Amino acid sequence: MDGAPKLARLLEHPAIWRGRGAARLKTLASGFAALDEWLPGGGWPRAGLIEILAARFGSGELYLLSPALAALTRAAAARWCVWVAPPLMPVAPALAAAGIALDRVAVVGGTRSLWAFEQVLGSGACDAALAWGGQPKPRELRRLQLAAERGRTLGVLFRPRRAARETSAAVLRLGLTPLAAGVRITLLKGRGAVRSTLELSWPPGTPGRTRG
Repeated sequence: MDGAPKLARLLEHPAIWRGRGAARLKTLASGFAALDEWLPGGGWPRAGLIEILAARFGSGELYLLSPALAALTRAAAARWCVWVAPPLMPVAPALAAAGIALDRVAVVGGTRSLWAFEQVLGSGACDAALAWGGQPKPRELRRLQLAAERGRTLGVLFRPRRAARETSAAVLRLGLTPLAAGVRITLLKGRGAVRSTLELSWPPGTPGRTRG
């Protein structure tokens, strides 16, 4: 059994394919019919790490996730929805207006955001966890993905668009480009999917709408 530690380290490598990854993913409806039709599996992964890459914070990423977060926090057996080191403190009235149950939301601060994110993902106490920024290495992304699977948590990591050049163990990677009245989404990585784009339009007055 002397080779066990070496094997464990080998299996953490992001280039390793694991058979269980080929199974059909359980998904969660996004709240946008066109997005569900376009996403691999028909919605957000119910458990696993996704990356949303944007040139700047406020490109519509939170509006994109709000319907799913509302559904998770209002479920009969809802677990926590945790925000790890957000760049701006969530505004309670805005979350409530989006249908998100505030008594299921927690915010974690501090400088060790990737470590905290991993702990939250693997805790088994959360339906969703969101984290911002950082410069995770491929091995750290693999750890986040494994933690999300272990905790049965939808993990969302927001990163700069330049990170698209890096390898990642995330099950889904999306690039966001803000439009005058919506957002252009680029599928950078998805199980069984090819690179493509989708444009979504926001209704007037929504937080994701850009003023022209």
